[in-house]
Amino acid sequence: MQKILVITYYWPPAGGPGVQRWLKFVKYLPDFGIEPIVYAPQNPNYPITDTHLENEVPNGTQVIKQPIKEPYAWASILSKKKTKSISSGMIPEENISLLSKLLLWIRGNFFIPDARKFWVKPSINFLGKIIEENKIETVITTGPPHSLHLIGLGLKRKHQIQWIADFRDPWTTIGYHKKLRLKPSSQKKHKHLEKTVLDNADKLIVTSNTTKAEFEEISNTPIQTITNGFDNIPLTQALDKKFTISHMGSLLTGRNPASLWKALKEIVDTNNEFTKAVQIQLVGVVGEVVMDSLVSNGLVDYVSHIGYVSHEKVLKLQQQTQVLLLLEIDSEETRGIIPGKLFEYFNARRPILGIGPKSWEAGQMIHSTQSGEVFGHADVEGIKTVLLDWFERYQKNQLEITPKNIEKYHRKVLTESLANFIRWESS
Repeated sequence: MQKILVITYYWPPAGGPGVQRWLKFVKYLPDFGIEPIVYAPQNPNYPITDTHLENEVPNGTQVIKQPIKEPYAWASILSKKKTKSISSGMIPEENISLLSKLLLWIRGNFFIPDARKFWVKPSINFLGKIIEENKIETVITTGPPHSLHLIGLGLKRKHQIQWIADFRDPWTTIGYHKKLRLKPSSQKKHKHLEKTVLDNADKLIVTSNTTKAEFEEISNTPIQTITNGFDNIPLTQALDKKFTISHMGSLLTGRNPASLWKALKEIVDTNNEFTKAVQIQLVGVVGEVVMDSLVSNGLVDYVSHIGYVSHEKVLKLQQQTQVLLLLEIDSEETRGIIPGKLFEYFNARRPILGIGPKSWEAGQMIHSTQSGEVFGHADVEGIKTVLLDWFERYQKNQLEITPKNIEKYHRKVLTESLANFIRWESS
């Protein structure tokens, strides 16, 4: 069986969306004749943990860990809460304190490409022996954090390997990049590192066609789009008695769906049956601006804030809810962002209400799979109309959907595409 080396920062017990992609690839790669060896940090600073995911690591998987030095430990002396937020990518947008501005400036200009940069050289030195002992011919790095791609770059320069760089998110065009208060010289360095990685990797993997098109404009390296996906269907859950509208995952300021809250307020003010039945269910971290918006619209009494739960619990909640909510920031940079939860939403087979930017790739996927409806951030009337339609069907016990052509997003099918791309040789 062919051995490959997978270099990842996020690995169980890490929680959140970053860990799912390669946990599932590692699960299914042996079915296609590939044995993955995983390299991950021994003492990482994960903002979210989910110990349940450790049970999903396949038996016999070789996981090699080495210590990592991260600046968040000493930075937390100044402010543990602010440091944890920045570590997880939750960058404040309003009422930013001087301390937060300072931490962001330091993070953006002293730690390029990111705060895991100190793991690069030790990993390059350590992994050489692993590559030789296991006769590894393919190394895959997955980012963010994009420092891990610099490990792949270093190994490529020292060993006769195929290096594949997997981008779960873009590098310099992702929304939060602009919030790091980068100096012109720092912006230039990011661009240079991005270009160096794109041009020196043998192959690139991205999670959206939008990112693929962006990278094709600046690099000639072969690129394959392999989206995120869903795994085996969990046991069917009984639907909520309430007309639940549920959002899974962090809901921060930029994704605040003001148009949805306005539409709900207008319905609640005029429809007594709807008022009795509706419940807004928020699972995960919720930003202060979002909560303030719910309060100002008189909706706080209809909110159930569950907070962070295990991935196992999330899958059950997705099946129980009446309506699933998918949100994205309204900007040009987010058109190609496809939240990992979308594929699990498909698998839950509940109507999806999407609110996002114009030409949103995730919205196009919702339409093509007939999984729900998608609106722009200003379309209050459109959102209101579909909610009333779905509520009427809910009252008749007829709120159901049958998604089309979602089998291609199963993790095993996606892993087969990965295995084929690993073996593919350009002519």
